[in-house]
Amino acid sequence: MPISFISHQLSLSTLCSLCLCGALCLQPTRTAAQEQTAVEQLAALLAAEDARDFQPELYRRALVAPDSQVRRLAAVGAGRIGDLRVTPLLIPLLTDPDSTVRVAAAFGLGLLRDTAAVRPLIERLTGLPALDPTTSVEAVTALGKIGGAPVAEFYRAVLSGQVVLSQEDRVPATDQMLLEAWRLGDGAPVNALLPFFEDTAVGRRWRAVYSVARLRAPATADRLVLLLRDSEASLRTLAARALIREYAAGGGLSPRTTADLLVRATGDPSPPVRINALRSLGTYRDSALGRRLVPLLDDQLPNVQVQAAATLGEIGGSEAVSNLARVAAGKGTFALRREALVALGRAGGAAFERSAAAWRSSADWRQRAAAAEGTALAGPGAKPWFLGDRDGRVVAAGLQAWAGAVEGPDAALVAAARRLLSHADAAVRSVAADAVGRAADPSDLASLMAMYRRTARDSFPEAALSALNGILAIRKAKPDAAARVDREFLQSAERPSDYLLRRWAEDNWPEATERWGPAYPLETGRTLQDYRDLAARFLVVPDSQARPRITIETEQRGPVEIELLGPDAPLTVANFLRLVDRRFFDRNRWHRVVPDFVVQDGDPRGDGFGGPGGAIRDEINRHRYDGPMLGMALSGPDTGSSQWFINLSPQPHLDGTYTVFGRVVSGTATLSRITQGDVIRTIRQ
Repeated sequence: MPISFISHQLSLSTLCSLCLCGALCLQPTRTAAQEQTAVEQLAALLAAEDARDFQPELYRRALVAPDSQVRRLAAVGAGRIGDLRVTPLLIPLLTDPDSTVRVAAAFGLGLLRDTAAVRPLIERLTGLPALDPTTSVEAVTALGKIGGAPVAEFYRAVLSGQVVLSQEDRVPATDQMLLEAWRLGDGAPVNALLPFFEDTAVGRRWRAVYSVARLRAPATADRLVLLLRDSEASLRTLAARALIREYAAGGGLSPRTTADLLVRATGDPSPPVRINALRSLGTYRDSALGRRLVPLLDDQLPNVQVQAAATLGEIGGSEAVSNLARVAAGKGTFALRREALVALGRAGGAAFERSAAAWRSSADWRQRAAAAEGTALAGPGAKPWFLGDRDGRVVAAGLQAWAGAVEGPDAALVAAARRLLSHADAAVRSVAADAVGRAADPSDLASLMAMYRRTARDSFPEAALSALNGILAIRKAKPDAAARVDREFLQSAERPSDYLLRRWAEDNWPEATERWGPAYPLETGRTLQDYRDLAARFLVVPDSQARPRITIETEQRGPVEIELLGPDAPLTVANFLRLVDRRFFDRNRWHRVVPDFVVQDGDPRGDGFGGPGGAIRDEINRHRYDGPMLGMALSGPDTGSSQWFINLSPQPHLDGTYTVFGRVVSGTATLSRITQGDVIRTIRQ
């Protein structure tokens, strides 16, 4: 699959004054009969969206329905389905008399990413009547998602003052351009962003710096170095994260001087600055920095300590090794000791072997998994011990780390992976097939085919997808291999019942799609009454009912209260509440914690592969990861299930990719204290 929150984080005052959920949260006043009619219409739209079934007549009627909520849901749902036939139906809604419908139409066009919408969106932003601020923000966002040269030129012209937007308030739309510019990649108007570095509004400066920092254009490196001493911690954080060695060197900066400035930033009073400076310093691979970074292992914030351990493993050297060994054998948090051991594997050689002995013999699979990762990084040899561990999670952890440490079809790795294609654990088979696929050896076809057939009993699709990738790699290796794969596999393989496999084929293997058929529409297993119930539960009721609250209680860390966003993601919220009612999350551990990025849970296995089986479709909505939000973890589009995350700092690059279905309303200080391995006592309503 697959984040400490800044309590004094950037104020996004311009955007926060707008109703970010307005496209779905405003309910019209209805009579009982009108409400029943609305439920029927909304249920039909929910059913079509869930099945990813674009029904032209249904959407033609819904997009001109008298009920504005029906029009809104239709506009967003059509965008989620992604059928470009809806583009000409959405464009007229940019002038709908209801502003929330206009917003939904612009948002839907952004989801579609249809270049045919570029000109209408630009004309609406620059023409009359003037757009309201909320719609203009979504129109700008839609353009950023669509991308291309015309959008880049439009952004440049607006930001440089050559084109004036005809908005009631131009500031929100201009600010959003600053934030979305990074999506344009090499075509982004970097020179038009730089003047905003000097803006008096902190929020505007932050947006411009965010885009420039993500783009890492060589000519901007010197500007970001200056920001390491800015008075605003949020800007220092962005600069520290951007200044990796490759960027500094490409921008003509001295790596040694830049590293020295980053080391100074590790003493910053702001924890996010310290974390991100450490993260970037790992890319410099300079062991001479060890002495100056070792004190961070005793930072007052546990996740700064964790990042310090990871960085020391990257830079190596005797100072790093001796202190990592001390920490791995110490009494700190599991997260810190685990990171120290893995880092020692990356940097320590004999010191790692001495430290890992106790971890290898532990009854706790998590400790053995850490030792397995470290072993793989230290150099596993031809037959590493972890391949025979009794717990598949340990085998998968070691094999995955080994695969990440070597390039291409490493002979020892491939040989070891071949022996694991029939392993009882699906995660092990998945990682093994990925490694075997690197060789693209026709002699592996029979084993990969047998593995693929076995995956029908798996509760998650990763092993099946890995087997398919391996088979396809063989097919592409040589012309005669292609004929053999088609004859021995494709002609006999039955149509997969899992739509995720059929969608993989659509993306990667046209001949398989021709045989298996399209991924969508699909059978959801729900009846129309189920969708009526969802509409009645989340869409036509007051917000107090449509936005229930849950509390996450982590042992020794404190509670976190979250408001669930039923009107914006009804299917996702219903799925989550069903799991809460089953106590599915109780006693789980936070299996993934990335300092100043995310905390993640929802996996009863504890290694990132687990879930209850099955998948739900994405419900991408207008909520943004500008504060701590509850998002659905994915391994690709429409792969959500039980795993979720909370971002710990603003992460605009996650917007529009991961379903937001909740927002943190209290407990942000608790989030900053959570470390990997902490136990969730319970999640309750």
